[in-house]
Amino acid sequence: MQVVVRRANLFPLLEIGAVVSLIAMLITDWVALSRAPSRAQLLPSGETSILLIGTLIPAMAVIVLLGRWLALRRADASSGGTGRLHVRLVFLFSLIAAVPTLMVVIFASFLFQTGVEFWFSDSSRGILENANKLARGYYEQNLRDVGNETVTMASDLRDYLGQAEIVSPAFAEGYSYQVVSRKLNESAILQKGPDGKLRTAAIVDPDSNINRERVSPAVLRRLDSGEAVVVDATANRIEAVTLLDRRAGIYLYAARSSDSLALSQWERAKSVVKAYDVLTSRARLIQLRFNLALFLASLALVGLAVWFGLRFADRQVKPLTDLVGAARKVGAGNFALRVEGRTGSDEIGMLNRAFNRMTAQIERQTLALVGANSQLEERRAFIEAMLESITAGIVSLGAGGVVRLMNSSAQKLLFDSPATDPVGMSFAALAPQLAGMVEAGKPSGIVQYTRGTELLTFAVKIARDGEGQVITFEDITRQLLDQRQAAWSDVARRIAHEIKNPLTPIQLATERLNRRYRKQITADPELFEELTSTIIRQVGDLRKMVDEFSSFARLPKPVFRNEDAVDLVRQGLFLQEVARPDLDFAFSAEGEPGPIACDRHQFGQAVTNVLKNAVEAVEARQRGAPLDYRGRIEVAVREGPTRFEVSVRDNGIGLPQDRERIVEPYVTTRDKGTGLGLAIVNKIVEEHGGDMTFAAADGGGTVVTLAFARDPLAHPGVAAKSAEAAE
Repeated sequence: MQVVVRRANLFPLLEIGAVVSLIAMLITDWVALSRAPSRAQLLPSGETSILLIGTLIPAMAVIVLLGRWLALRRADASSGGTGRLHVRLVFLFSLIAAVPTLMVVIFASFLFQTGVEFWFSDSSRGILENANKLARGYYEQNLRDVGNETVTMASDLRDYLGQAEIVSPAFAEGYSYQVVSRKLNESAILQKGPDGKLRTAAIVDPDSNINRERVSPAVLRRLDSGEAVVVDATANRIEAVTLLDRRAGIYLYAARSSDSLALSQWERAKSVVKAYDVLTSRARLIQLRFNLALFLASLALVGLAVWFGLRFADRQVKPLTDLVGAARKVGAGNFALRVEGRTGSDEIGMLNRAFNRMTAQIERQTLALVGANSQLEERRAFIEAMLESITAGIVSLGAGGVVRLMNSSAQKLLFDSPATDPVGMSFAALAPQLAGMVEAGKPSGIVQYTRGTELLTFAVKIARDGEGQVITFEDITRQLLDQRQAAWSDVARRIAHEIKNPLTPIQLATERLNRRYRKQITADPELFEELTSTIIRQVGDLRKMVDEFSSFARLPKPVFRNEDAVDLVRQGLFLQEVARPDLDFAFSAEGEPGPIACDRHQFGQAVTNVLKNAVEAVEARQRGAPLDYRGRIEVAVREGPTRFEVSVRDNGIGLPQDRERIVEPYVTTRDKGTGLGLAIVNKIVEEHGGDMTFAAADGGGTVVTLAFARDPLAHPGVAAKSAEAAE
C-alpha cells in the first residue's frame, strides 16, 4: 500500500482533503449549533460526540500531514531525497499520540455526556413527557369511555324501541336503568322536526332542564356526514351524541361530569416539562465548553508528539543512511562488501556487525543455491514431461484442498475448455464430486462427474502425500457404456429367441379357431370375434417388439457410401408430413451440404426414429394443452468441415428429469414404449463417428442434434471398431 500510495502521489490529495474536511466540519458544527431546536434542551450525546470526533480527526490529520511535510524536507536535506526514516518516526510518534488521545476523547466525551444525560437525557425527558402523556391519556380515556357507552346504549335503546313505545313506562324504566348503570349524569333522546329543530322525546336529567340546547348544528352535520359518535368536553362535563335512527332523525345525547383532578394533573405535568426545558438550556453551555477543551487539548498533544518525533528522527537517521547505501550495493550483487563505522555495543554497532555477517553468509549461500537451482530445474522439467505424457488425470492437493499441480489430461477430463490455471484454487470449487471422496477419506472408488452437459464416470484413486493428497482418475464412461450395451444386446438376443418361437403357432391357431368356429358360435359371436382379434393383435405387437430386440442386438455393420444426406432427411420428413397433416413441419438447410459417407438405411432409420419421438412428444402435450395449441416440428441441417448435423426441434412435453439415461436400452417414458428407439439411434450415430445431444427448447419442447462424421472411416473410434471386426 505504501508503494502504491507513493507512486500515485496521493499525499497532496490527502492534505487538500484534510484541510477541506476540517473546514467542512467547522461549517457543519456552526450550522448544527445554530440550527439547534428552538426549545432549549441539551444537545444529543451521539450528535455532540460525532461532531467532536468528526472535527478532531481531520484536525489531527492536518497536524500529522504537516509534520510529514517537515520530515520530508529534512530527509531531502540529509539523504538526497531517499531517506524516509524521518517520515516514519514522525508518523510513529504522531500515531502513538493521536490514537490514544482520540480514544480518550471518545471515552471522555461519552462519559461526560452520560453523566450529564443522567438528568438531561432523552430518557429523563421521556419520563416527564410520558407522565404528561399519561395525564392526558387518562383524560382522553374518559372521553372515549363516554363515547363508547353512548354508542352501546344507543344499540340497547334500539332493542327497547322494538319492544315498547317510547312513551311507555317500560321504555322509561329501561332508559333510566341504562343511564344509571353506565354512570352517566344526563341523557336525552332528541328528534329532528320538519323545521330542522331538535325536540326532546325522552330525557333523564336530575336538573329537569328540557329547553337547554344539548346538540349544536355542527355536531349534527358531523353525524350526518358519517361519524358514529361525536364527543365534546368542557372543564366540568363530557358530552357525546350518536344516531339512534338515521331515517327518523332521532339522536341520543349522553353526558357525564368530568374529573377536574385529571385535567389539573395534565396542566401540572405540562408546567413541569416547561420548567425542565429552562433547566436544560443552562447545561448546554457547559457541554459545549467541555467539548471545546477536549478538542484543543487533543490537538496540543498531537502537535507536541510531532515536534518530538522530528527531534528524535534527526538524531537517529545519520548512522543509518550509510548502512542504506551499503545495502543498495549488496542488493546490486556486491556480496563482498563490508561496512565500516560504528561497531560498538549499541544497537547501531550491532546492526553493522550483523550486516557484515549477513553479506558473508549470503556470498557463501549464493554459490550453493546456484548449483541447487540448476539441479531442481532439471528434475522439474523431467517430472512435468512425465506427467504430461500420462493419459490419466493427476491432481496434487496441498493443505486445505488447494490445487498444487494438475496435468493437462486432468484439465481435459474435468473442464470443457480450461481457460485459467487451476493451481492455487480450491479443488472443492473445481470438482466437488472428487473433493467429496477426499473429505470422506476413501482410498478409491467410482465417481459420477458432470462436465457441462455430459455425465462422466471416473475410476478414482487417492494417496496421501505429506499434508496433502495425490488423486489419479481415468474416464471409464465409454467402457461402462460398452459393457452395458453388450449386456443389453445379449439380453435382447435371448428375449427375442425365447419369445419369437411360440408367436407363429399362437397366431396360426387363433386364426384357425376364428375361421372354423366363427359360424358355429351362436351364443355371443361378437365376443368370440373380439377375443380372437385381440389375441392376433397382441401377437402382432409382440412380434414388433421382438423385431426391435433383434434389430438392437444384431444391428448390422454400416456399409458406407456417398449419399445425399439432405435428400434422406427430406424423405423422412415427408413421411411424417403425410402421416400427420395436423402438425406444422418446417425444414431449413444452411448452405449447400454435399454428400457424406453413410449407410443409407441406418441414416434414414435414425432420422425417422427421432422424428417419430418428436411427433409423440407433441401428441403427449396436446392431450393437456389449450385449444389454440398446435404442434410444430422444425428440422435444420448444417454442414461443417468434418461433421454433418441434423437438428430436430419440437414444442412437445420436453425432456424427462433423468435425461442422462434417455439413450440407455429399455429406458422409456411412454406406456407402450420398449426403450430401444433412441438406443438404436445412438448406436447408429456412434457407428457413423458422431454423437447425439439433447437440449431444452425455448418455450418448451426438445432439441435433438444428430452429428455424423463426413468420413466415418477416418474417425478414430470407427476405425478401431473396423479393425477389431476384421480381426
